[in-house]
Amino acid sequence: MKPSRDISGLIEIMAALRHPETGCPWDVKQDFSTIKPYTIEEAYEVADAIERNDPEDLCDELGDLLLQVVFHARMAEEEKLFSFEDVVEAITRKMIRRHPHVFERSEADTPDKVKTQWAEIKAEEKRERRERRAARGLPEAETPGQLTTVPRALPALMEALKLQQAASQVGFDWGEAGPVLDKIEEEIAELRAEIASGHTGKATEELGDVIFAVANLARHLKTDPEDALRATNTKFRTRFAFVEAGLAKLGKTPDDATLDEMEALWQAAKASD
Repeated sequence: MKPSRDISGLIEIMAALRHPETGCPWDVKQDFSTIKPYTIEEAYEVADAIERNDPEDLCDELGDLLLQVVFHARMAEEEKLFSFEDVVEAITRKMIRRHPHVFERSEADTPDKVKTQWAEIKAEEKRERRERRAARGLPEAETPGQLTTVPRALPALMEALKLQQAASQVGFDWGEAGPVLDKIEEEIAELRAEIASGHTGKATEELGDVIFAVANLARHLKTDPEDALRATNTKFRTRFAFVEAGLAKLGKTPDDATLDEMEALWQAAKASD
């Protein structure tokens, strides 16, 4: 088998990898649950390539992400659930339906109108999905409400942001950042109290409240908390590498250095930013 620019080539490769007799033993034993973590990881690696402005890596990582789609579709086809072609048909149908201002006649001629139209169409799609589930005797995925538009499967930080956005649409929100800062301080005080009391479980709950409030502050500052944290992660990597390099000049590693030595180098790294 040779590399191909045609999607059918990738589908054939996956079919060969999943062949129960001649396929790859690792690929054959996988299922939706075991592959799910890799799917999430590949999506984040796409994001990382974008943030690094590396088009070569981006091309490579998009291929890895596409492989995940083909992998899931192949497993579904084996179970006679759906095929890759069904996935393609479903998304093309959805995109045509959600863009009537492009493919049909529509009055949505501004970004805000398009956003409103998109939300209305999604709501209609969810209603139809509920009707299909009811016709098949399946229970509601969850009680209908303002927050049902937010998928539970999102990363927790992203879910928090979208929950807050959804709540704000019906007026459940502060009008400015100041009260959110007060809320963060309140939550930190409650966290301190639980830590002092030794209630580990309750402290974990309060820590979640602090993070949720910080995500809310990011929203009011019109900053994506995920982007803000990623930038800090990158900064931490750079500064810690500075610490390691400084210790190496002293013939040491972090394992045999004192905290004071590492802290001094850390402050030097901050000063050099």
